[in-house]
Amino acid sequence: MLLVSSGLLWRSLERLFAVRVGFDSTDLLTLQVQTSGALKDPATMLRFFTQSLEAVRNVPGVTTAALTSQLPLSGDIDLYGVHFDPPPPDDPGEVQGTFRYSVSPGYIETMRIPLRRGRLFDERDREGAPRVALISESLANRRLPGRDAIGERLRIGPVDGPLYTVIGVVGDVKQRSLALNESEAVYTTEAQWRFADAAMSLVVRTHGDAATLVPALRQAIWSVDKDQPIVRVTMMDDLLAGTVSGRRFALILLQAFALTALILAAAGIYGVLAGSVAERRREIGVRAALGASRSRILALVLSEGMLLTGSGIALGLAGALAAGQALATLLFGISPLDPWTYMGVIALMTGVSAIACWTPAWRAVRLDPATTLRAE
Repeated sequence: MLLVSSGLLWRSLERLFAVRVGFDSTDLLTLQVQTSGALKDPATMLRFFTQSLEAVRNVPGVTTAALTSQLPLSGDIDLYGVHFDPPPPDDPGEVQGTFRYSVSPGYIETMRIPLRRGRLFDERDREGAPRVALISESLANRRLPGRDAIGERLRIGPVDGPLYTVIGVVGDVKQRSLALNESEAVYTTEAQWRFADAAMSLVVRTHGDAATLVPALRQAIWSVDKDQPIVRVTMMDDLLAGTVSGRRFALILLQAFALTALILAAAGIYGVLAGSVAERRREIGVRAALGASRSRILALVLSEGMLLTGSGIALGLAGALAAGQALATLLFGISPLDPWTYMGVIALMTGVSAIACWTPAWRAVRLDPATTLRAE
């Protein structure tokens, strides 16, 4: 049972890491800045973030940098209703809120989120220009089935809010967790959003080790305003790893117990068979004296051991079925009845048991009938 539970978690963790998060997290450094103090006016906040971005881009070693109001896998949650105008005739409507990202031009490129159709934000999409938006592929497919999203108009939040025109469709991104399929998102430029976000995250790609540039990046931001706190500095890979830390701990714990159980099972089978061979020395000697071949004696002892193994596997599978249902909340991308896991565990137990049975069986084969009978 422990082996099956460990196997299910292992398969789940493998599938979890195999899932595309929607962007390239490699060597991506993030810094979150929370405005405070005198920066209360929306125009002042926007100017501070714009100037901070330019200062960061000018740091030697920085290749690309951009701003976003919420960072994937960081715990940031900003959900809004999205209303198309006019509503598509086959629009199923909102199931839950849509993630709203207020970003700077260059964010999609810095995160390396794929562009599916249309164009990305550029310098044309500034304050005072026609409002434009990008939407995620999942949002386009569900809300606009069979239609080209480019050119559609939508409102974000209030039904009487400003209209945005969709200029592009981008790939889906995991926001809350790798295990969740909440990927519907809408992107606007921070200059065209109706209010200024008090906290923004800088995403930075660099040449070489990004961690060595952290002091220079801090100073670049504080060169604009030294009173604004940088509340989080982290590598995107660390955020990615943190989303599976709970599953990883459970996996390590179960693997330790499963390995102990496997060793105890092998030792138990060996002990039972060794004792059985010792008690049946006379019987084995008589069989050998009457012409039983070594292969027959070997099969006799092995079959006894494998019968014990089969009974244990049957009981273990019954327990594993119940345990699998209890583990369902920790599993991602596989069923609690995952056939590959069960077959793998059965094969492993059969192989380990066969090895444990072999030594007592080989001792039984090597018994000398004459010596055994004289001893009796």
